[in-house]
Amino acid sequence: MKSKFIKKISEITSEDFSKISNDENYSPFFNFEFLKALEDSKSVSEESGWISNHLAIFNKDLLEGFMPIYLKNNSQGEFVFDHQWSYALTRAGRNYYPKLLTAIPYTPCETNKILKTENIKYETFILETKKLMEKEKRETWHIRFPALELHQMLLKNNFIKRSGYKFIWGNKDYKTFDDYLNIFTSRQRKNIRNERDKIKKAGISFIVKDKNNLASEDWDDFYHFYKNTYYERMQKPYLNLNFFKLVHEKRHELNPVIFFAVQDNINIAASLCFNGKSVLYGRHWGALKDINSLHFECCYYQGIEYCIKNNISYFDPGVQGEHKIRRGFEVTETSSFHLIIKEDFRDAIKNFCEKEREEILRYIDACKKYTPIKKEYKI
Repeated sequence: MKSKFIKKISEITSEDFSKISNDENYSPFFNFEFLKALEDSKSVSEESGWISNHLAIFNKDLLEGFMPIYLKNNSQGEFVFDHQWSYALTRAGRNYYPKLLTAIPYTPCETNKILKTENIKYETFILETKKLMEKEKRETWHIRFPALELHQMLLKNNFIKRSGYKFIWGNKDYKTFDDYLNIFTSRQRKNIRNERDKIKKAGISFIVKDKNNLASEDWDDFYHFYKNTYYERMQKPYLNLNFFKLVHEKRHELNPVIFFAVQDNINIAASLCFNGKSVLYGRHWGALKDINSLHFECCYYQGIEYCIKNNISYFDPGVQGEHKIRRGFEVTETSSFHLIIKEDFRDAIKNFCEKEREEILRYIDACKKYTPIKKEYKI
């Protein structure tokens, strides 16, 4: 076996990558074409603070394992906030950046994060990366949103667990949207119907575009809406138009789904999702007009209807937002893991994460108590 840290994913091939993937751990994000589109479009680059340094393990010339790693010069686009940690280490006269990060850039979705054959143990990836940390004097390594099957292995290898939360919609074998509405109290059913009626009265309808009917020019419209979302916050968009055009080229592998809102025969808003077979992932949205309830319809209700129609088990609409509770999304714990090399900083971070988790679990419990879902339908 030979390990190599590669500067771009194109140093391996999609064929090699697919040989160590399988349908069971399919993800539209932990996918060769998705990661390559990020790099080729320069959405992931030194300029954006993401320097690719992936770990590839070979048996002679055959790829046997892969783990994405980035050298990060900032904490943007990670959805787990560690700015306080960086301030603390800087005040101690040490360097927090560049840190090592194993994640899918700009994508807070649970995925395996390590692909391997049976010939390699997970611990091999830990050992090789720790050697790199020692060689380059990196103090920390962070793994964002790993799949559950990796958690115990990471804990056994001295990683610290940090908890978070998000809101997920579960398909309880609904046949229609009205079936889904039946899980709510009568008051909340009325609220949701009122929100949807506002959109209909505004003369807004929806067109669903997926890998079978998406056109290249659809991405021009979508990107116009997407960048508006960032400009309204005085921010630069994380992703550029070229990235989305590359996704379009590989749409049959990546399964994008766009919900376009149409008014007077003009597209006025859109939300982008990715179909992960058992999970629909909501990722980005934008609009030309500020219309009451348009965000809820475009980003939530259209996705829910799509999941019901296509027998998709879960809808993960992205991070944050207690407002999702009122619309049938149920809170769940998320996890990231952190390897801190030096004992003084490790002890401080471990203590922080333990106390923070107590607060997170109390918050999760409160969310479960105040959901408008009838008792018999709750998880």
